[in-house]
Amino acid sequence: MSQDSAAATEAVRKLSGRRRREVVAVLLFSGGPIFESSIPLSVFGIDRQDAGVPRYRLLVCGGEEGPLRTTGGLELTAPYGLEAISRAGTVVVPAWRSITSPPPAEALEALRRAHEEGARIVGLCTGAFVLAAAGLLDGRPATTHWMYAPTLAKRYPSVHVDPRELFVDDGDVLTSAGTAAGIDLCLHIVRTDHGTEAAGALARRLVVPPRRSGGQERYLDRSLPEEIGSDPLAEVVAWALEHLHEQFDVETLAARAYMSRRTFDRRFRSLTGSAPLQWLITQRVLQAQRLLETSEYSVDEVAGRCGFRSPVALRGHFRRQLGSSPAAYRAAYRARRPQGGGAEPVAPVIEPVVPAQGGAPIRRATATAGPSGPHVITSPTAGPAQSEQGKPGPDAYTTGRPTLPGQRSAP
Repeated sequence: MSQDSAAATEAVRKLSGRRRREVVAVLLFSGGPIFESSIPLSVFGIDRQDAGVPRYRLLVCGGEEGPLRTTGGLELTAPYGLEAISRAGTVVVPAWRSITSPPPAEALEALRRAHEEGARIVGLCTGAFVLAAAGLLDGRPATTHWMYAPTLAKRYPSVHVDPRELFVDDGDVLTSAGTAAGIDLCLHIVRTDHGTEAAGALARRLVVPPRRSGGQERYLDRSLPEEIGSDPLAEVVAWALEHLHEQFDVETLAARAYMSRRTFDRRFRSLTGSAPLQWLITQRVLQAQRLLETSEYSVDEVAGRCGFRSPVALRGHFRRQLGSSPAAYRAAYRARRPQGGGAEPVAPVIEPVVPAQGGAPIRRATATAGPSGPHVITSPTAGPAQSEQGKPGPDAYTTGRPTLPGQRSAP
């Protein structure tokens, strides 16, 4: 993790005698999206021992009375009820049907009891709202889909919501961002339980990268969170987006909101799920990305037109968020741009630079693009890079480019 998780590690309880580490319970609710629900079922419910993947025992549990209606009106009947959770060493909540609806009290109690008895509790995407409602995220770092992070932060102010992460491992409670990040977290669980080789074998069977680099920043857009629309702070945020070409700081925004810096920081985070300085830097980088794609301005001019105090500041923030220098990004973007038309977004592909701790190489990024949109960074094994729309791009099966994991995890 980017923060020390020693306290979280110490808080992991000994597993109750009736629970088994190899047993995974997946808690399903009516109205849940079928894609997120299918992720843990596929990862933990299929015997792939022939490929070197240790076997889990899967218990699919209904969190409420069935049949459970899911995406497209499909009806599911779970073979187990809440009582089966008492046997599981890991309990997964794939998604929750509505971020505005309270989960069933019986399901929340079952999750609390499982956690008290040492089970590992996992929330994928909006499943984090169920964990938060059960009080399991109080005082902990967590993530969810970036669109819902502001709502999670506002509704549960004791939860330390970080919308930038693909997933967060806080020891005995884990959360992930949207859809594909659920696969990342499930692979991380297999890696934690059985090692890198087992996780790599499973990734090859699923045809996905064993690790993805970066976080959710590349998917954030400039639109305001729905919850901020009627708030007085919305005017200040809108002003900031319209004046990114000017050099101003968070103190300037706080003054426009007639707040102290401390009050403004707290208020901004509660509404958006992000610190105002990080949000402002992200918006400046996104604006620089657009100018590099659509204008002939030099990198120095782009820096000035996006409010950075120097080209050096632009290059540093751009590389941290997008994994590439501005010049390399533009060059790769133009090299792969189709003749006669539409521009294509780009995303980084990593090249080796220096070894990191434990012998894993740190990578320097260059950019590539494809017709399906930006690619997620490729990985050591032959797994496909995913586009922002979830489709593999043309460089999807490139091999030999190890990546660093895009998550915070307990040491």
